[in-house]
Amino acid sequence: MDHLWAPWRMAYLSSEPAQGCIFCQKPAEDRDPENGILWRGRSCFVILNAYPYNPGHLMVVPYQHVGSIALLDAGQLADIMPVTRLSLEAIDACMSPNGFNIGINQGRPAGAGITDHVHQHVVPRWAGDTNFMTSVGETKVLPELVEDTYERLLPYFAASGMELK
Repeated sequence: MDHLWAPWRMAYLSSEPAQGCIFCQKPAEDRDPENGILWRGRSCFVILNAYPYNPGHLMVVPYQHVGSIALLDAGQLADIMPVTRLSLEAIDACMSPNGFNIGINQGRPAGAGITDHVHQHVVPRWAGDTNFMTSVGETKVLPELVEDTYERLLPYFAASGMELK
């Protein structure tokens, strides 16, 4: 039998279920590097997914705690797309993916893991990033730690100079 070692998963498996909303708590903690927050704007922020589908998987998250994009005002909605574009540019410059999945999973049946705080996923994709491990073994192999991805992307976000007014 072959063994696939993924020791970083133990932190997830042994962790207590989060109390409250991580998308409200993490920005309030003011520990951006530890929490994977890459960028902050007026009405939204960018955070790496702690349990990514692929390296570079991040989320654009409004600060307002609502479960539907229909509950965001026009200004908040207008801020999300330029920040999504900045995220695409950062990932493209630092990681050179072949494509992206971008989307909002609104509601549990749609795949939302956090249903009460809407957020937009940006997932870089590479040709061949789904292989027999994913298809047959129901195992995803990630070639980079989330902390290393943070260090790669942070300089791009910091140098962007992008501010939402």
